[in-house]
Amino acid sequence: MVSPQDDDLKVFHINLPATTQDIASLELGAAVYLNGVIYTAREGVYKKVLDEGREPPVELRGLSNVNFHCSPAAAPDGKGGYNVGAVTATASFRFSKWIPKWMEQTGCRIFIGKGGMPADDYKRVLAPGGAVYLTTVGYGTGALLGRGIKRVRDVFWLDELGIAQAMWMFEVENFGPFIVESDLEGNSLFAQHAEVINAGIEKLYAGLKPPALHRYGETDDRKNEVM
Repeated sequence: MVSPQDDDLKVFHINLPATTQDIASLELGAAVYLNGVIYTAREGVYKKVLDEGREPPVELRGLSNVNFHCSPAAAPDGKGGYNVGAVTATASFRFSKWIPKWMEQTGCRIFIGKGGMPADDYKRVLAPGGAVYLTTVGYGTGALLGRGIKRVRDVFWLDELGIAQAMWMFEVENFGPFIVESDLEGNSLFAQHAEVINAGIEKLYAGLKPPALHRYGETDDRKNEVM
């Protein structure tokens, strides 16, 4: 269910698993809060399931279609469970090569992280698969997000992969805010703003002396810089 609020900034509350209608209604730049079950899966999990052919430890279809690329700050609570004080998003573009197969195998339709995906992936992978990307709001919001985690439903491969790489299943309530970074048309908020920024890079460096290069492979071609 999506409940937009009539403010200058649109705010959506989605009950999980998210429906196709829920996802289609999301607009670039809107804020999103989630209720239900989400899971974490990043390179450690991707390698086990997609590269090594291990079966996922839980049937995700019908349970959750939201994958948060993050590192939880989790500790045993002394009662057989875990307390999660914060969840810090990690850069999703590092996992690009695994995303198509993960979507096909698990039915994932919402990815959360920071930094976005490679520009081509929005129209080539996410949008055709009915998926969108949500980004965290700046840095230092891990503790704020941690408040939305009500319970650790389960954790898998903790001993093998460690806290950051294990697959965590979280029950969340009013979990957010996240910003809609991509939509089902394949539009990307990051890509749109990058075009505006890149258009002014030459003016930014106008009149400056050439940089002093000291490391092998460096270039003074501004188009090759990562801003």
